[in-house]
Amino acid sequence: MRSRSTLSRAPRLLMLSACLFAAPVFADSFVKTEVEANTLVPAGVMHYAPTVFPDRIVATPAQDAATGFAVSWRTAASVEAPLVEIVVAGDSPDTGPRRRITARSAPLESENGLAHFHRADIDGLQPGTLYAWRVQGGDTWSPWMQTRTAAAPDAPLTLLYFGDTQNKNASLSTRVLREAQRNAPDATLALFAGDLVSGGDGEDDNEWGEWFDAVGPLATMLVNAPAPGNHEYWEEFEDTPQERRVLGNHWSRTFALPDNGAPGAESTTYWFDYQGVRVVVLDGTSALDLDTADAQAAWLDRTLEANPHRWSIALIHQPMYSPRQDRDNVALRERVLPVLERRRVDLVLQGHDHVYGRRPGEDAARATPQYVVSVTGAKQYRLSDGARRDMAPTAEDTQLFQIIRLDGDTLHYESRTATGRLYDAFEIRGATPDARTLHEITEGRIAPRDCDRTATLKGREDRCWE
Repeated sequence: MRSRSTLSRAPRLLMLSACLFAAPVFADSFVKTEVEANTLVPAGVMHYAPTVFPDRIVATPAQDAATGFAVSWRTAASVEAPLVEIVVAGDSPDTGPRRRITARSAPLESENGLAHFHRADIDGLQPGTLYAWRVQGGDTWSPWMQTRTAAAPDAPLTLLYFGDTQNKNASLSTRVLREAQRNAPDATLALFAGDLVSGGDGEDDNEWGEWFDAVGPLATMLVNAPAPGNHEYWEEFEDTPQERRVLGNHWSRTFALPDNGAPGAESTTYWFDYQGVRVVVLDGTSALDLDTADAQAAWLDRTLEANPHRWSIALIHQPMYSPRQDRDNVALRERVLPVLERRRVDLVLQGHDHVYGRRPGEDAARATPQYVVSVTGAKQYRLSDGARRDMAPTAEDTQLFQIIRLDGDTLHYESRTATGRLYDAFEIRGATPDARTLHEITEGRIAPRDCDRTATLKGREDRCWE
């Protein structure tokens, strides 16, 4: 039993302890928004140098996503031909016997040093099955990832669609991608409409590093299908008569994509079948600047003609109908759009213009195609008068993601803001293209959003945000 003197000191000791550890009181302070650098990496800091530990790990679709997928990742240049281990996922930490696949490796020199990028194509898998897999570094392994193969064509599917991320990815795209995952935890496929990074200015590799930071677990929990944007290219012989577009070196190393593209654009166009939908990925930059529009249109026509599935989606960076002032992608509208219309593609998902807009096709009385332009990242442009006239809804100054659900004869589409609020929604119903009907969903939508700034922080009046 403690003495009376010890007991009498206890309250005073508690009071003294509370005083010593009490949090200091500070007055609230507010600062004005300032111009933010394109990456969070300070000048001169090598934050994304490759090491023997695998990073930039991403799962991408096989042509038949029910029986396989591909994996790519990065390491230091000392790692050559590493392994993938894969097994049907189970409930025990004992994975059991694993299948091993040797990767192919390719070098890439950047401001962060020399790296090796690795690719492994995994086939012979079972449909609708959750697989655990990991990739090898230099005497190191990644954590075990889990990815599900596509199920039967008649099984319900949830997928995500993102417009351009491009700028300030780690800072301002991260929240949108995570909000998308929160709103659609059952999604198994993600489509990216190009301009994943901005490129150039000596920080191209930093931007790719931040893109992977922003995408986070989506890179391996889902199968990811990107379209190339104009910022995935760079200008060779800039400001000379020989100037031309050249695909950046990161593209073919970062993503392991199906090898079934259009002639002249083999590395940037592809198609795949995923659970009742054929997805066709086009390269608008190559079509507009490298004269591959006719070849892509013919390839698109053949690919859609052979589609055995109920639904079809086209993914392309540059829009058929541009909602931004002073943009008009004539070659796409004259050569590619007629194929989309004739083959009655259900959704044409686009980016490039950094606003939101949706419109029907040439025959507004038909439910399909529906043409959508969206933006996920921080750069925000302004709508043209034509977009306000011909598109509905539209939006400025709004970061967005889209959830698409396919179930039998119904395609359900939602566009949501960075905070998860519903901005646009509709359904396409019908077993065949000729039977499709469009049903607008207006309940729960927030009011249309317009930019209320006269200029950006840098003084640009043609944009709302940079």
